Amino acid sequence: MNDLLLADRVATVRAFNRLYTGVIGVLDEGPADAEYSLSEARVLFELAQQDQLYVTELRKRLDLDAGYASRLLTRLDGRGLITRERCDDDGRRQLLRLTEAGQTAFQLLNQRSVQRISTLLEQFADEDQRRLLTAMATISGLVGGRPKEPALVLRPPRPGDLGWVVHRHGALYAREYGWDERFEALVARVVADFTDDRDNPRQAGWIAELDGERVGSICCMRGPDDATAQLRLLLVEPSARGFGVGKRLVTECVEFARASGYSTIRLWTVSILDAARGIYRKAGFQRIAKEPVTGFGTGLTGETWRLEL
Repeated sequence: MNDLLLADRVATVRAFNRLYTGVIGVLDEGPADAEYSLSEARVLFELAQQDQLYVTELRKRLDLDAGYASRLLTRLDGRGLITRERCDDDGRRQLLRLTEAGQTAFQLLNQRSVQRISTLLEQFADEDQRRLLTAMATISGLVGGRPKEPALVLRPPRPGDLGWVVHRHGALYAREYGWDERFEALVARVVADFTDDRDNPRQAGWIAELDGERVGSICCMRGPDDATAQLRLLLVEPSARGFGVGKRLVTECVEFARASGYSTIRLWTVSILDAARGIYRKAGFQRIAKEPVTGFGTGLTGETWRLEL
């Protein structure tokens, strides 16, 4: 990365930090004129999530050094909001609990926080709220790290999803393989065919979400005859690779085809898509034909795969 590009990106992050700091100043559970400081409010919040918590665990969660944590807990203890007691099996460790007064304080702080965040969100239309929350989730995932086992959900397409499928196919394959806009047009035609046949009970599509974020797609469509289904539009975002999304999508599509009375399911792919081909092979598909491909890239070989149901 050159110095000019890096400087521009640093400036963008700093501008966001200034804006975000201002928003947090409005949303803090413990602003300057409140009864509790932000640090005190954070401790009350953590202790409210479970019956008891070791001091060492609290320090780890809130990234507190030993001295500051000790002073903070002493203040809360002196105000009757928490209790500290030695662990029965290890006298060197302390257990923390909220008192009844601490629970009451937390409820007040929590209600105040909900009200402030609600006021912020209500400034925006529903679509803008969704964009805001998606952006927050993206930042949290990139900076904080995605959980080892995020929640994977497959659901039917909703309005806007099919446009996303076309867009992500075009953008992703252009970036990773250099395919041009003719591939995006091909995907758009498949999506149009899928939409035109939306009332067909032997057709279905799925959008994959990880922790509420769209990360993949697939659809099962009628093939060249009533006995043959077609698997189409498999997509897995780079951020979702390694979580079994592609395998789950293909399994769902195959099971739907089988339950819908098809005897065979086919798919068409390109030989350089090794990850997808590996998923198809593990699902039981076999390659039955290949031919040169022209139209959206150079030196490509198309492949037809089939699975007997």
